[in-house]
Amino acid sequence: MKDYKKNYLKWETSLKYVKGVGPRLGEIFEKIHVRTVYDFVHRFARTYQDNRRFSSFAELVPEQPCIVQADVIKKKIIPLRARNKKIYEILISDGNQSIPCRFFTMPYKNWFNSLRVGEKVEVRGKVTVFRNHLTFNHPQIFPATSEVIKEEDLILPIYPEVDKVTQYKIRSIMKEIFKSLKDEEEDLEFLPSWLIKQYGLISKFKALKGLHFPNNQRVDEYLNFQTEFQKRLIFDEFFELQMYLALKKQGWKTGEGVSISFEESFFEEIQKKIPFLLTTAQKKVLKDIFKDIQSTHPMHRLLQGDVGCGKTVVALISALICAKAGYQTAFMVPTEILAEQHYKNALSFLEPFGVKVEKLTGKMKPSKKRILRGVLQSGFCQVCIGTHALIQEDIQFYKLALVIIDEQHRFGVHQRALLKSKAFDPHFLVMTATPIPRTLSMAVYGDLDVSVIDEMPSGRSSVETHRVFPKNRKKVFDFVKKEIEKGRQAYVIYPLVEESEKLDLKNARDQYEKLKSYYKTLNWGILTGRMSPEEKQLVMEKFLEKEIQVLVSTTVVEVGVDVSNASVMVIEHAERFGLSQMHQLRGRVGRGSYKSYCFLILGERFSKESSQRAYIMQKTLDGFKIAEKDLEIRGPGEFLGSRQSGLPNFKIANMIRDREILFLAKQSAFDLISQDPRLEKEEHQKIKMKFKELSKKIKPG
Repeated sequence: MKDYKKNYLKWETSLKYVKGVGPRLGEIFEKIHVRTVYDFVHRFARTYQDNRRFSSFAELVPEQPCIVQADVIKKKIIPLRARNKKIYEILISDGNQSIPCRFFTMPYKNWFNSLRVGEKVEVRGKVTVFRNHLTFNHPQIFPATSEVIKEEDLILPIYPEVDKVTQYKIRSIMKEIFKSLKDEEEDLEFLPSWLIKQYGLISKFKALKGLHFPNNQRVDEYLNFQTEFQKRLIFDEFFELQMYLALKKQGWKTGEGVSISFEESFFEEIQKKIPFLLTTAQKKVLKDIFKDIQSTHPMHRLLQGDVGCGKTVVALISALICAKAGYQTAFMVPTEILAEQHYKNALSFLEPFGVKVEKLTGKMKPSKKRILRGVLQSGFCQVCIGTHALIQEDIQFYKLALVIIDEQHRFGVHQRALLKSKAFDPHFLVMTATPIPRTLSMAVYGDLDVSVIDEMPSGRSSVETHRVFPKNRKKVFDFVKKEIEKGRQAYVIYPLVEESEKLDLKNARDQYEKLKSYYKTLNWGILTGRMSPEEKQLVMEKFLEKEIQVLVSTTVVEVGVDVSNASVMVIEHAERFGLSQMHQLRGRVGRGSYKSYCFLILGERFSKESSQRAYIMQKTLDGFKIAEKDLEIRGPGEFLGSRQSGLPNFKIANMIRDREILFLAKQSAFDLISQDPRLEKEEHQKIKMKFKELSKKIKPG
């Protein structure tokens, strides 16, 4: 307590001791894990309010801070039944449009009465959409004649919202903290001086101060996150993650794995026996893999490639090389349907070479699973294709040397760690058919070496894509009928299995019945995630055998299903799907030599953005271009899906906007590790502590 009475603060000082906070407000901040002065100062502004100009009503964007000038045209008090409460409403107008400003509590006594109808006011806040109309909730309202905006308030930081705490209060606490901090600049810095000098960075203390107290002469720079203050803090966030990845990769390089040797002549024999030619891109990737697995350091390689580029063939050849050397491969996939498909492909590909292949899924009978456990432990099975069942505790391998994970984004890093525990540092090959933009792969998979198959095998047809508006829906299904009559097959995809009370959307079950009754000459089938594995398998077998001509489905067919005779993909309610998901679905057709088509049918209600996404799909088949656009629209978290737990939530950094700083942070982190692999130098001890903190936040994998 002695320090607090001297009226200065330290970074570890409890927030409740800051002037203007106190125990009650301190508890509110504690609920969001803001307990100390350090925590509070590291709550960065997510944007800035530009007070140099007023916005017109036509320019207002929901949830964006703004300032408008308007006339008060009406005031009213709306009684609420609950607990005798009231809504105080002030209607403002710019002459063309009116917007209500609603208050559930008054800022202070008699404030409502002090505003007069006909008076010109300035309103600060953000609009929300309520029943299709713009509304201000609890904005700040000042008479336009008063000197509302001081010179230093031309730009104001807007912080993440806290329950019952105004932006003004957060800013006043921040002022008090920086006024009362004493000699804390040196304690805050964690980067070594040589790195700060080499990359021309300002000190962290200056960066924080500049971030929280923006210079009103540099408004545009702040709004675009281009100041040296913002760049330093963005660099720090990227650098911490890249250090984590660099140290992780360094650990793998020093690990002891299995060296798998093979004769070049055996690879030549494989190429002669398979009934197709490998592409140049496939050969290049296999060369990378062969080099890795011959090393005693475990391989950790990410294999990227668009839908249908031949990643599975690369994986199976890698498994074959391991089997020839006397080792086992575990091949993990996200769904039972995909496990069955890969199992069949593996059988036809590997058995001619004398490789024993087995399948393991969660729905297997206990008796069969017991037999398989013995087969795996004895080493009799050399390649096992399976789902999450592969990582169950009772599954053990004899000589597991290679782990292949298909559709890496469907699994969390935790599953990778569990598979790793099945052997002494096996080689890892993780594959994805979701093209990952370079910025994102650097941030999430920076610990992996990356290979890309950027070439399609010969014999694949292109897919002609069309954006379709609701009025032309019948024409699409008439076209589907004509394709079926030519001997082809089709998919029809819906976002829902059954009718939803909340969403007015067509659903798979209802539409299956309607389409079947309307197009009676066609053989219809339905596939949804709610069906049992046995039911799903039966449906897919019928589709493969052409007993089912049109398969109505949810997105369960998104990944990996391979039917070369299918030439039409119809996606209903395309506005409900992301770009990458639509691209994945489109990849289910065009897998044979037949001309193929994809129709993106928009629902009755769709946004401009939804239509634009469908337009992008219509214009390009390039998965990487589509992925870049998808990342821009949805952001990294949404793009990867909730299961990818390895990506931290950045407070200020943005991988798209700040990609140049990301490249710089990666280079600096990997340079540092190459100089001091174990972080033994005294000047790197604070970084070592940071790494330990980050290791606790990110699950090992």
